[in-house]
Amino acid sequence: MSSEINVLPATADDYEEVMSISGGIYKGVDYLPYRYHAWLKDPRRRMFLAKCDGKVVGFESFLLVDGGVTAVVEGLRVAPWMRGRGVAGIIQKYCIDTLRSDHPEVTTVSLSRAENPPPSLLKKYTLISSKAVISVLLPSDQFEEGLKLLESRVDNSERSINHSVLGHTEVLKLFEGTKIEEELLPGGRLVQGWLPLTTHRANLELLLERKIIWLYSHPCDTGDFLVSSSDNTTSDTSRSSPRFLSLGTHPFPIPFAKGAHRLDIDMFGNDPACAKSHVLKQLKMGIQALPAGGDIIFFMFAEESLRAVLNDLCEGLTPFIVVREQMVLDMEI
Repeated sequence: MSSEINVLPATADDYEEVMSISGGIYKGVDYLPYRYHAWLKDPRRRMFLAKCDGKVVGFESFLLVDGGVTAVVEGLRVAPWMRGRGVAGIIQKYCIDTLRSDHPEVTTVSLSRAENPPPSLLKKYTLISSKAVISVLLPSDQFEEGLKLLESRVDNSERSINHSVLGHTEVLKLFEGTKIEEELLPGGRLVQGWLPLTTHRANLELLLERKIIWLYSHPCDTGDFLVSSSDNTTSDTSRSSPRFLSLGTHPFPIPFAKGAHRLDIDMFGNDPACAKSHVLKQLKMGIQALPAGGDIIFFMFAEESLRAVLNDLCEGLTPFIVVREQMVLDMEI
C-alpha cells in the first residue's frame, strides 16, 4: 500500500465521513447511524478511525463488558475503494494492541459475524455459537394484512402461551441461577442486536439501559415468578409452556428509505410454538411504537432448528435477506 494508514480516536465531527464510507452497507439496514453518537458517550466504549491521505477509510470500536475482562469488537467497516488492501487488519490490530496496553485486565475478545467469515478470522477465533437469521420487509400499508396473516398461523394454544414483560428486577432475578443459561443460552451468550454478552450482572445492566422489551414465557407449574402480562390481561395458567425468552428492540431509523425502521427480535429457546407466539407479540408491540407511515424491516434471530418454522410463519410476506447466520466467536489475548 503506497499511502500510510493512521489510526486515531473517532469524534462526533467524524460522523459524516464515517457514514460516507458506510453507504449501502447491510443493504441499508445499518445500525451505526442511529448508534454512533450514543456510542461516543459510553465510557465503556472506544471508537477508532483509519485514515489515509487525510480521509476516513475505516472504522472499528470495542466495548468493555463482563466487568472489564472482555472486549466486544463492533462496527467494522472499510471504505469501498480501500477494501482488500489490508485496512481491516490494520485497524483490528490497533484495537487489540490498545486493549493489551491500556486494558491489561482484558483476557478475551468477542465478536459476532455473518456466515462465511474469512479463514484468517477462524484461525484466530473460536466459534462459540451460531443462530439462524430470518428477515422480512413489512411496508406500513401492509401492517394490517401482514399481522392478520401471521395471526392466522398462530393457533389458539400457541396464543395462550404465558407471556410476561420483565422489568429491571425481574431480568436480574431471571439470571441469578444457572438453570436458565443451561436451557436457553447455548454457549452461554445473550446476543442482542449482534452484541454477544454473558449474563454477568454488569452486562445485564448495560442491556437494561436500552429500550428493549424482555418477553419471557415460563412453566406455570414450576414456581417461576410471574409478572404482569404484556397485554395487561391475566396469564393463562392452564398451559404449562416451556421457557422461552425474546428481546425486542425499540424500532430505530435506518438509511434504507425515508421513514424506514428496523426491529431486531433475538430469541432464546427452541420451542416452535413459543417462537411463533413471541414473534407475533414482539412485532405487534414494535409496530405500535412506530411513527405514522413508517415501514419496518424485522430481523428474527433464533436457533437453527426454528428456521423452517419461522420461514413458514412469514411465508407470503416480503423476504429481505441480508445475512442468513449469526456467529459468535472468541479469542484469548
